[in-house]
Amino acid sequence: MEPIIPPSLKAGDTIAIVPTARAIAIEELRDGIALAESWGLRVMLGAGVGRKHFQQAGTDAERVADLQAAINDPHVSAIWCARGGYGTMRLMEDIDLSPLRQNPKWLIGFSDITVLHSALHKMSICSLHAQMPHNIGTKTEATKETLRKALFGEGFELISNESSLSTQRLGHCEGILIGGNLSLLYALRGTPYDMDPRGKILFVEDLDELLYHMDRMVMNLKLSGWFRNLAGLVVGGMPDMHNRNEADPFGQIVEEMIAGASKGTNYPVCFGFPAGHIPDNRALIMGTKAKLSVTESGATLSFERGLSA
Repeated sequence: MEPIIPPSLKAGDTIAIVPTARAIAIEELRDGIALAESWGLRVMLGAGVGRKHFQQAGTDAERVADLQAAINDPHVSAIWCARGGYGTMRLMEDIDLSPLRQNPKWLIGFSDITVLHSALHKMSICSLHAQMPHNIGTKTEATKETLRKALFGEGFELISNESSLSTQRLGHCEGILIGGNLSLLYALRGTPYDMDPRGKILFVEDLDELLYHMDRMVMNLKLSGWFRNLAGLVVGGMPDMHNRNEADPFGQIVEEMIAGASKGTNYPVCFGFPAGHIPDNRALIMGTKAKLSVTESGATLSFERGLSA
């Protein structure tokens, strides 16, 4: 099935900011609101902004209702998830994503939002793995500009000059881009939102995990064949990984785990790509065809299909 690419935004369109997971106050969204308005967009805040139910922005039922309202609203052109944390998975049994087939709109976010990217990919609907409004003021200009270009259909490519890792594997490939937060991809194994990565370019990133936990997740993906028949592999930020006891280290960093898991294959692999829980979190168009080129000077990820008008 050909991927469904949501229409590009234009000045005057409405973007809804909806918290699907952790609670967030409106003060934490000021930079994101100002950025969207500087692009000529109208900002609509979901009912969950400022609401708190323990760690979450409301009960599961309230957060489902908030996201469903934005999905169903014909005046909303894009849905910008307010922040990550944890909780989006708890919505999946009750949320109805099917209206996005007839009225596609960009869904934007990363980290915990990997759950929604995976669900939309199963429906052949493209989405944006990109910075959320929370903390966007601390991110690079490239973070903001790639998001703007993706939303407004200008087209762009991402270039990484990180070439010092000996685990990089040179080569060129093309395929549908899938993936997201490695912990969430692992958590979705065996669910209706588990993906088939064969022939696709897999992107992974993560944050602040124990190294042996990361190895358990990587081994799960390896043993289930995820690394066997990829078109390519892109590894983004992996900051703040640590040992439970630094005097008794696990002995491998995450990049070494992933390099070992993909050993014996011949597709291109790059590490240190500018996406994930890092200051330079550039936008990725998930679910559409991309081209990956890994050379001695770095890596380039470009999107073959233009965005819809």
